[in-house]
This record gives sequence, structure tokens and C-alpha cells, in this order.
Amino acid sequence: MSLDGLGRFGDPAVLVLSSLAGGDKHGYALIKDIEEFAGVVLGPGTLYGALTRLEERGLVKALPADERRRPYRLTSGGAAALEDYLRHARAVANVGLRRLAAAS
Repeated sequence: MSLDGLGRFGDPAVLVLSSLAGGDKHGYALIKDIEEFAGVVLGPGTLYGALTRLEERGLVKALPADERRRPYRLTSGGAAALEDYLRHARAVANVGLRRLAAAS
């Protein structure tokens, strides 16, 4: 599994997967958690669009609704895709930071 094919929706997907890595959450809890750790406010359309695409790819799973709230869970494939993505992003960031330091 990977995050390839999410195109311009990749960033919200990474935020959602990162939030769910901390445990199951419903939509509002995802919005608040992402705002807290990333300083990004996802609108409901962006959030649920990302959740739909992630669910279609088997990266998250919708759990049975708890009253009106439907929680989501990170799948093992989602965890692996997130880890691969974050390791690559860290490697790219490290190169950029080294190059900036050398240029100073």
C-alpha cells in the first residue's frame, strides 16, 4: 500500500493517517486533533473526502457508528503506507536542511 494516487489530496490523507496512528477517532475528533498537532483546520468536505479515498484503498476502516458518530481506525496497510511516506519525507527534509546549513 502507498499514498500514491491521492494527488492533491495527499496532504489531508497524511494528516488523517497521522491522527489515526494515535487511536480510533470520529470526524470531529480528527479535525480537532489535526488542528492541535499540525495547526491545520480541515473542513468537513476535505476530511470526509480524504477518509473516503483512504477507506477505498484499505488504509483506514470505518467502525460501527457510536450513536451518530462513526469512528475510523488505521489499518495495518495504512500504518505501513504512513510509515513509508514519513520515512521518505524525513530523508528529503534531512537533505534540504543539510544543504541549507552548508549554504549559510
